Amino acid sequence: MLKKISPLLGPETLATLRIMGHGDKIAIVDGNYPAENHAKRLIRADGLALIPILEGILDILPIEQKTEAIFRAVNADSPTTPDPIHLQMIEACAKYEHRVVPLAPDLFYSQVQEAFAVIATSEPELYGNIILTKGIIHPTK
Repeated sequence: MLKKISPLLGPETLATLRIMGHGDKIAIVDGNYPAENHAKRLIRADGLALIPILEGILDILPIEQKTEAIFRAVNADSPTTPDPIHLQMIEACAKYEHRVVPLAPDLFYSQVQEAFAVIATSEPELYGNIILTKGIIHPTK
């Protein structure tokens, strides 16, 4: 166990977050997402829901500030209306003053395929998928 780090973030997740560089993306996807086919680096988070993983990561990962940096999937049947899981993502990100941008399915899939890594959760909600872009930590003076 580590202080101030969610115990849901295992060694592989922590190591991946650490080695990611500025501008690298990490996707956190639901249990139905074809993660094995889309991931350059796949991290299994079997048995875990998306929101606790997202919150654990947001607590330690600097998010890009200069451009849109957090993207979520949309429900293909109602792309302009957020599903309950999307509202939870928006709420979690708002705690850290981050905005979440909806992304059309084809664009979302291509972004995941280009991501540095993909965390495959067991999230049961459909379209429970989000992408985070790593930012920088400015030096202290």
